[in-house]
Amino acid sequence: MSSYTKILNPLPQSFTGIFPAQNLEDEYGGFLNETVVDDFLDFANVCFQRFGDRVKHWITLNEPWTYSNGGYGVGMLAPFRCSSFIDPNCTGGDSSVEPYMVAHNLLLAHAAAVQLYKTNTTYVQNGSIGITHVCYWMEPYSNSTEDQAAALCALDFMCGWFLDPMTTGDYPETMRTLVGTRLPNFTQNQSEMLKGSYDFIGLNYYTSNYAADAPSYQFIANKSYSTDGLVNQTTSRNGIPIGPATASPWLFIYPSGLRDLLNYTKYKYNDPDIYITENGVSEYNNASLSLQEALVDNQRIEYYYGHLSYLNMSIGDGVKVKGYFAWSFMDNYEWNSGYTVRFGLYFVDYNDGLKRYPKSSATWFRNFLQK
Repeated sequence: MSSYTKILNPLPQSFTGIFPAQNLEDEYGGFLNETVVDDFLDFANVCFQRFGDRVKHWITLNEPWTYSNGGYGVGMLAPFRCSSFIDPNCTGGDSSVEPYMVAHNLLLAHAAAVQLYKTNTTYVQNGSIGITHVCYWMEPYSNSTEDQAAALCALDFMCGWFLDPMTTGDYPETMRTLVGTRLPNFTQNQSEMLKGSYDFIGLNYYTSNYAADAPSYQFIANKSYSTDGLVNQTTSRNGIPIGPATASPWLFIYPSGLRDLLNYTKYKYNDPDIYITENGVSEYNNASLSLQEALVDNQRIEYYYGHLSYLNMSIGDGVKVKGYFAWSFMDNYEWNSGYTVRFGLYFVDYNDGLKRYPKSSATWFRNFLQK
């Protein structure tokens, strides 16, 4: 059948699940291979068939940047691929090429699923479909023209990498210029399929970085996604952090960045409907604290108060924010940090049958919603 458009016959009642994604990784390299688009489409079709009469809001992918960069750029996340000069323990890979290949196929898989959703009225009823991207806000390191341009370039390499193809049909011009032939090309049909391939945009916002011009990166012999943008990202300036530290080394509290990101998205990407699909802060899993002490999470209360305040300002600015989700309802297994950090409004006691207890932030959040 032709790629991206096939629709499965109704599944037999005996069908009970999906083959593990590891099978696709073993068979042909997973998202490194465009074959994955058809398999992703099959998966999406199963979901539409089974749940399309009930689910009204669909998200095709969550944080494709995290998967592309973390799994194939720096090798910190599965499948742990990267260039050996970045980490000799990686399972193989090429950090100058593979992140772009994976992102390309993720975008094609997303667009194919959206196209199927829009054309298959048998199983889908009156719903909407989008995608969720994680984006930091990038604050210029200084007022220099170079650093201001660097901040915009950093936004292109993180947010625009995915949002530009979905609005214009191609990658940002900055990426085309700096990455060159290592950046894949879309066919005309793929470009048209990508343009407008969403009813809404989900944004996961946690933090912001300073961005400084780094022209010396162009002379680095070992190319990689991390340096292709010629930008040096940092969490501090002149020794002063961009905001209060948390239990995650990448997460510094910068509430105004949420408003900046929302307004930027509104004006650069055709004023979309936006859901804040994740927003939250981590704390250490400190086993030395009593349960009563562990439930006091004042920093989280301050985090949500600050971010919701700037979110409200952004709505006042005309941004079409349709929903907001705190991350997370309860403590969870957090990527490669495991159980060492806690993001939850509810405390989960891992040593006592996973009992759940509301933290101070849960009480605050409930009172906030009731006002």
